[in-house]
Amino acid sequence: MIVVGLSSGTSADGIDVAAARFALDGDLVLLTPLGHRTEPYPGDLREEIRAALPPARTTMEAVCRLDTRIGRAFADAALRAVGELAGGRADLVASHGQTLFHWADQRADGATVHGTLQLGQPAWIAEATGLPVVSDLRTADVAAGGQGAPLASLLDALLLGARPEPTAALNLGGIANVTVLRAGEAPLAFDTGPGNALLDAAARRVSGGRADFDADGALARSGRPDPALLKHLLAEPYYRLPPPRTTGLELFGPGYLDAALRATGTPDDGDLMATLVELTAATVADALRPHGVVEVLASGGGTRNPVLMERLADRLRPARLAAFDALGLDSDAKEAYLFALIGFLTWHGLPGSVPSCTGARRAPVAGRLTPGASPLRLPEPAATVPARLRVGARDRRAPDPHPPE
Repeated sequence: MIVVGLSSGTSADGIDVAAARFALDGDLVLLTPLGHRTEPYPGDLREEIRAALPPARTTMEAVCRLDTRIGRAFADAALRAVGELAGGRADLVASHGQTLFHWADQRADGATVHGTLQLGQPAWIAEATGLPVVSDLRTADVAAGGQGAPLASLLDALLLGARPEPTAALNLGGIANVTVLRAGEAPLAFDTGPGNALLDAAARRVSGGRADFDADGALARSGRPDPALLKHLLAEPYYRLPPPRTTGLELFGPGYLDAALRATGTPDDGDLMATLVELTAATVADALRPHGVVEVLASGGGTRNPVLMERLADRLRPARLAAFDALGLDSDAKEAYLFALIGFLTWHGLPGSVPSCTGARRAPVAGRLTPGASPLRLPEPAATVPARLRVGARDRRAPDPHPPE
């Protein structure tokens, strides 16, 4: 079956869209990419989302408006994807939506997640495309005692689990997360801390709101880490919590940066950006060091910051830092393909998370189903839980996501 996956990360940069053909063969899932793209949020929707993100206060009117507007934006993106990426035919849409809140308590003995909220009403997607929609992909894991994240560990474990060397998959979104895979051991995953969240908040701060990020890491390259600020940031108790642990803008939002600068003073713009680059690199490397990984495969928006990648490579040595793209999935679209995979598994009655990674008591089937134009007719549940994922060669009939200039 052909599934369209939709996602928007904590940075709210836009809607990541991917289409893929899936097949089951015993314990093997075959994923053939059909194409992907990033759709910008229309008009002022992006700023409306950011205005409602923690620690901002909001209203039920704003929540209702966002649920509707995000749902309609996702519906438009899904409809275009069916026509332009899937060749006019798809069987299912899997929508992660836009995370607005992740309700987590941090204690010395670990983190507990009580709930998680993703907006983007799936009825709009079903109405626009006529297809059934799998949505609300994290809550079942939370209800089973898990963190509801990092769900990327599912794709990572299926794709990388057979590697003989200890390997880590790293996603550098607004929040950075890792999956650690060691032969003979259950996979482990957790959020390391801020990926781009504080860097982007600083870019908006120093540019007066004109820039959402430090393009090519130019400002960070011009400065040096401020020792006092870096020491203060590294003292954050979150970094010493045992896995599984997850976090979000509820902790590492713009207010967190403001409080740190009030405590230590504000360095020059270049030094501020260099300090936050060093914070992300240090916290990722420190989190992975105890696991003895020999290779780290990176994806996410942070991979486009060359200064961050240089500092990560230096901090991670002797482990090798490489791009996730080498595995056949464009790193920019990894999460959209992930949610397409989860939707496919849900359709076949299969689990959508890995308990050793999220901390859940069991591996539940993820999400809820919204019918499309026709009544729901689910297949018989698959008899075998997948243990492997193979990425097929990209279907050349699909448009190139990176066409030549």
